[in-house]
Amino acid sequence: MLKTNNISLRYGKRVLFEDVNAKFSPGNCYGVIGANGSGKSTLLKIMSGDLEPSSGTISIAPGKRIAVLKQNQFEFDEFEVRKTVIMGHKKLFSIMVEKDAIYAKSDFSSEDGMKASELEDDFGELNGWESESEASTLLSCLGIADELHEKKMAELSGNEKVKVLLAQAIFGNPDILLLDEPTNHLDIQSINWLEEFLINFKNTVIVVSHDRHLLNNVCTHIADIDYGKVSVYTGNYDFWLESSQLALQQTKNANKKTEAKRKELEAFVARFGANASKAKQATSRKKTLEKMVLEEIKPSSRKLPFINFTPEKELGNNVLSITNISKKVNDEEAFNDITLTFDNDDKIAFVGTHDLAKTALFEILMDEIKADSGDYTWGSSAILSYLPKDNSAYFNEDVNLIDWLRQYSKEKDVTFIRGFLGKMLFSGEEALKKVNVLSGGEKVRCMLAKMMLSGANVLLLNEPTNHLDLEAITSLNNALVKFKGAVMFVSHDHQFMQTIANRIIEITPYGVIDKKMSFDEYLENSDVKKLREEMHENIIV
Repeated sequence: MLKTNNISLRYGKRVLFEDVNAKFSPGNCYGVIGANGSGKSTLLKIMSGDLEPSSGTISIAPGKRIAVLKQNQFEFDEFEVRKTVIMGHKKLFSIMVEKDAIYAKSDFSSEDGMKASELEDDFGELNGWESESEASTLLSCLGIADELHEKKMAELSGNEKVKVLLAQAIFGNPDILLLDEPTNHLDIQSINWLEEFLINFKNTVIVVSHDRHLLNNVCTHIADIDYGKVSVYTGNYDFWLESSQLALQQTKNANKKTEAKRKELEAFVARFGANASKAKQATSRKKTLEKMVLEEIKPSSRKLPFINFTPEKELGNNVLSITNISKKVNDEEAFNDITLTFDNDDKIAFVGTHDLAKTALFEILMDEIKADSGDYTWGSSAILSYLPKDNSAYFNEDVNLIDWLRQYSKEKDVTFIRGFLGKMLFSGEEALKKVNVLSGGEKVRCMLAKMMLSGANVLLLNEPTNHLDLEAITSLNNALVKFKGAVMFVSHDHQFMQTIANRIIEITPYGVIDKKMSFDEYLENSDVKKLREEMHENIIV
């Protein structure tokens, strides 16, 4: 069990949370949620011991081991992949290192023999003899090919490193597992495997995530950071959303009744306070009035941006034709001989394990890079707007938000621009921030504002939910469901894909699978699974 005892964290006058008292018990999975900047990752760092709170303590049951998902992809570059996974169990790994050092001695003494024997006993008790096979199994489950297990971490791609670090965290059955955004940069297959793992995990899990599907599937409790405190609710994310809104409404209703009663008592005291025959009743009501208090409703740190895409003109039937397009990325074939057509009611989720292939296709369609062969044609009525996966090139200027957004707007009036920025949660002085110092989530909100001003009837979005909090994801999700135009997007957010997409296109190294159906139907479709296997067999032959 892990307990927080009156934990507080302050940065100067700013209070992230105060007097946090919560218990995190075995057999439960706690989803930590809250607005960007509310302190979710910070709370996990305090729990892991990587950060000291301003006040309070963390209590962990004796002998219990904490494992943490590391965020620095380059931290283990000099180590082999399998060894990096085993390093997640610090005690076991230190025994392995010490044992190997003793056996490597040229002047092996009797004392060394006794020490080695003790270490072998400890190694066996920690299931050390199975450690390499367990590490390899975890890596394979997360999609790391066998031939990579003995390579150095530096030789892996960024997405592969993320998977190795996840395997490191869950290796060796830790008693308390702390995961900060574990689904970031994972493919759908790896996310599904992780969900199953966490559902079956018998110990304590505390996870920060913006993935609503994960929060609903695996969480038994929600730890909500808001109003400067941490409140733990029983149930998954959807249950929390409903119950927290209900509790807030009940408080508001109770306050309304209290306020109405207070006015009634004040009127009676004012009318009969000087009346001798009513003096006793007036005094009684005055005492009642003094005891009446309204329950404080602090302003929530959660704010929903207003996102709405309005096409400038209606989209014609012929949106896009792609003919025999091929592309290699880093001398590796991303896709070959793709031919597709798109309709004006298509909302397409592009899926597949090769993220570079999907990004390359979007960049070709936006004329940012050239295809190696083939061609594409946009319909004459198509007005495009694009949210790239990497938006850094848009924010290199030393200008404030007003001037940045004005360059993408037909209406140049400052009041109009400020109003638009306000919709995206940049109000008051926030609108004067320099764009080159914005956070990841702020940049995405700016790019969405730019897209809203474009009047586009075709939207291309490459992993748009990256860096956004749950409120912004929900607003974007709803806006794309309502959008009267064509949408093409890449995402690893299950609920985002399921609620928006009516067509799924999977780009594989062996070809393209194209189906008009929802994402859940696609995952369960036997024809899709059979086609994927046949394509793989044909390419091998």
